[in-house]
Amino acid sequence: MHDMDHRLLAALRDCGTDPRVAATARALSFSGEHGALWIAAGLIGAAADRERRGAWLRGTALTAAAHLTSMGLKRIVRRPRPDCAAAPLVRTAGRHSFPSSHATSSAAAVVAYGALRPAGARLVPPLAAAVCVSRLVVGVHYPSDVAAGAALGALTARLGATWMNGGRSRA
Repeated sequence: MHDMDHRLLAALRDCGTDPRVAATARALSFSGEHGALWIAAGLIGAAADRERRGAWLRGTALTAAAHLTSMGLKRIVRRPRPDCAAAPLVRTAGRHSFPSSHATSSAAAVVAYGALRPAGARLVPPLAAAVCVSRLVVGVHYPSDVAAGAALGALTARLGATWMNGGRSRA
C-alpha cells in the first residue's frame, strides 16, 4: 500500500508541472480550504431553496462537522505530509495529512447536497472529485489520505441524513 501510495502521488504530482493544471489545482485546493466551498454552497442552497432551507442548513452543518472530525483525526494520527521531490504547489494549514479534510468535506457535501436537489446530485460529485484530486496534484496528500477522508465525509453525512431531512429517512 505504501509503495502504491507513493507511485500514485508521484504520477499525479507530475501533472502539476503543466502550468494550467497547476493553476487549476491551486484554485480548487484554495476553494476547499476549511470546507469553505461547501459551506458557501450550502448557505447559497439555503438562501435559494426556501422550501428546504432547514435541510440545507443542517446539510451545511453536517459538512462542517465532517470537516472538524477529520481535523481531530489528524491530531490523533499525525501522519506527516508527503515529502515530494518537488515543492508543494500550495501552503497548508497544518503539517498532518491523514485524513484529507478537503476530501472529507467534499464527500460530505456530495452525500448531503446530492440528497436535496437533482442538480446537486449532478453538479457536486464532479466538483468534489476535482477538489480531491487537486490535493494530490499540489502534492500535499497521499491517495490513501484522500480515500480515507472521502469515506469519513460520506459516512458522516450518511449517518446524519435523517436529521438533515428533519427526522424523515430518505426513501
